Amino acid sequence: MKISLINHGCAKNLVDAELILGILSENGYEITLNEQDADVVIVNTCSFIHDAEKESVQSILQMIEAGKKVIISGCLSQKHNDDLKSAIPEIAGMIGTSNLQDIIKIIKNIEDKGDYKSFIQEKPEYIYPEKTTRQQITMGASSYLKIGEGCNYQCGYCIIPKLRGKYISRPIENIVKEANELADKGVTEIILIAQDTSSYGIDLYGKQELPRLLEELNKIENLSWIRIMYAYPTQMTEELMNAIAHLDKVVKYVDIPLQHSHPRILKEMKRPVMDYTELVQKIREKIPGVTVRTSLIVGYPGETEEEFEHLYQFVKDVKFDRMGVFEYSREKNTYSYGLKPQIPAKIKKQRRNKLMELQQKISLEHNEKYINTDLKCIVEGYTDDGVIILRSEHDAPEIDGVVYANSNRQVVPGDIETVRIEKADEYDLFGKITD
Repeated sequence: MKISLINHGCAKNLVDAELILGILSENGYEITLNEQDADVVIVNTCSFIHDAEKESVQSILQMIEAGKKVIISGCLSQKHNDDLKSAIPEIAGMIGTSNLQDIIKIIKNIEDKGDYKSFIQEKPEYIYPEKTTRQQITMGASSYLKIGEGCNYQCGYCIIPKLRGKYISRPIENIVKEANELADKGVTEIILIAQDTSSYGIDLYGKQELPRLLEELNKIENLSWIRIMYAYPTQMTEELMNAIAHLDKVVKYVDIPLQHSHPRILKEMKRPVMDYTELVQKIREKIPGVTVRTSLIVGYPGETEEEFEHLYQFVKDVKFDRMGVFEYSREKNTYSYGLKPQIPAKIKKQRRNKLMELQQKISLEHNEKYINTDLKCIVEGYTDDGVIILRSEHDAPEIDGVVYANSNRQVVPGDIETVRIEKADEYDLFGKITD
C-alpha cells in the first residue's frame, strides 16, 4: 500500500505532516510524493480562517474524485469532526491534532477493509512524538523546529486554543538533539516555531526559558543561523532581547504580531493593552541592527474610522521593517463572532490596501539603506535563467523578500555568502556575490 500526504496551512502544520510521514515510515509503509500513485492520501488540513478551510476541502474532494482512500488530519478534523464526515461521507478516517500516532490504526483499518474510524480527542493535548524522526517534505537550507504546541491565550478572533489545547513545551535536550540532527543533514538555518515561541518553558520549567534554549542551540557548530518566529508582546523580556542581541548565531530578527494599536480594539481583541511604540523602540535599542516584523488585523468588529486612523498613524510612526496585514475573518466559537457591528468586506479590503500601500513606501526606504553595503545571505537556489536566489538574516523564508545575485563562481544552497547590494525594490534586493 502506497501512502501520500497533501499538507495545508502553517509551518507548525508542516512539522506535523512530516511527523505523520515519519510514523508511517517507522511502521514500514511506503511513502510516495505523487498522490496520483498512492492508494491512500492523507490531507493535513488548516482551519485557521474560512479561506484555508475551503482550500483543504478542495483537496479532500479532488482526492476522493480521483478514487483515493482519504484520511483527514489537522485542524479541520479537530474543529468539525462529525459534521465533516456527514458532509463528505466518503472519508475513510480522521485523526485530531493531538492524535498523530493513531494514523497507524486508521491505515490498518483501511487494510482490513474496516468501516470508517476516527481518533479525535475532545480536549486536545498535543504531546510531541519525540522518538519519531521527521520525514522532511521540503529539504533545503532552512528547517522549522517546533519547540512547543498549543496556546494559553484567548485572543478574541482566534480558534487555535480550542483546536490545539494548552501550551506544552518540549524539553530543551530534545530540541537540541533534533537541531543537531538537522545540522548534520546539512541544514544551515533552524527556525523556531510554536503558537507563541516567547512563552517557551513556562509550563515545563516555571519560567520563560527561550533565552536558555537559544544559548544551547548557539553552541551547535555546523549551524549558521537560528531564527525565532511568533513572539508575544508581554513575553518580549529584557533577558530575551539580550539573548538575541548577544548570541552570534541568533539572527537579529524579531517577529512580534501586534494585531492593532488602539487600546479599545486591543481590549476587544483580548490582547495586551500597552504602548507598542515604546516596545518596538526598546527592541530596536536593545538589539542593534534588528529587523522588526509584525502582523496586523483590520476590520475587527466595531473598528471605527478613527480607530483605523490610529492604526495607520502608528504604522507611519513606527516604520516596521516587515509587516503583514490581514482582513478580520469571522470564525465560529470565537469571542468576536458575536460582536457587532461586523465591518463590511469592502471597508476591510480598503483598510488593508491603505495600510499595505503605506508599508510599501516604508519597506522601500528600509531596503534602499542596504544599497552599497555587504549583506550575509543564505543561498536558497537558482531562478530558471541562472540568477542566484538568496535570503538575508532580515528575511524569513516564504513570508519576506529575497536577494537576487550574480556570481563568477558556483555557489551551493545552504552556504552563507556575502552579497554587495546594488539595487532595491519594495520587497527584494539585487546584487553581486563578492569573491
